[in-house]
Amino acid sequence: MRLIQNMCTIAEYPAPGSAAAADYCLGAAGRRLVKIAVVGASGVGKTALVVRFLTKRFIGDYERNAGNLYTRQVQIEGETLAIQVQDTPGIQVHENSLNCSEQMNRCIRWADAVVIVFSITDYKSYELIGQLHQQVQQLHLGTRLPVVVVANKADLLHIKQVDPQLGLQLASMLGCSFYEVSVSENYNDVYNAFHVLCKEVSHKQQPSSTPEKRRTSLIPRPKSPNMQDLKRRFKQALSAKVRTVTSV
Repeated sequence: MRLIQNMCTIAEYPAPGSAAAADYCLGAAGRRLVKIAVVGASGVGKTALVVRFLTKRFIGDYERNAGNLYTRQVQIEGETLAIQVQDTPGIQVHENSLNCSEQMNRCIRWADAVVIVFSITDYKSYELIGQLHQQVQQLHLGTRLPVVVVANKADLLHIKQVDPQLGLQLASMLGCSFYEVSVSENYNDVYNAFHVLCKEVSHKQQPSSTPEKRRTSLIPRPKSPNMQDLKRRFKQALSAKVRTVTSV
């Protein structure tokens, strides 16, 4: 996947799922759309992660997240796609259960893929991963939604509360990809985390062949007749017919 420079600056979008959002993103080109929701506890760096991916820049301080929708065009395996990334407010926990607002649930339902973010400096944010993953699965029953678990703030080892290895083990148990990143110091790791999701969603969106077409493709196509061979056989048959007439 290669980011297309100067194609589109970071921008806020209308509500997810609205006709305005779809029209603005797809435009006249009608490009295929990949929708990604970024979820996690407050203060884990979700907004910084999104902005880093879209602009390559790191900005340390942000106002309280209102749940903005951002877009950019990217190329994956030679095809230009429209990518929408939904930044979500931090999730709160009350009495050991998630407090997901209806807005949050709409964002998860809207998404083609999800990034679950926790901070290695906040053990409680790590404890949310399993519950967030379960919420995603409940809102997408019957489908396997691509999910990536991201351990952020890998540079803050002096105040680490979570060993990244724990994140890797949990992500493996949940069947998710895992990336340990430092949004402030390393763009490539952030890029790779989103790259995996974009590529997986792109492959899922590819139209699959029908069973009839697949069965047909297994049957070898007949070879085209050799025209020189047909002409030779026709001349032989004609000569034989002439000899027969002459002998009579």
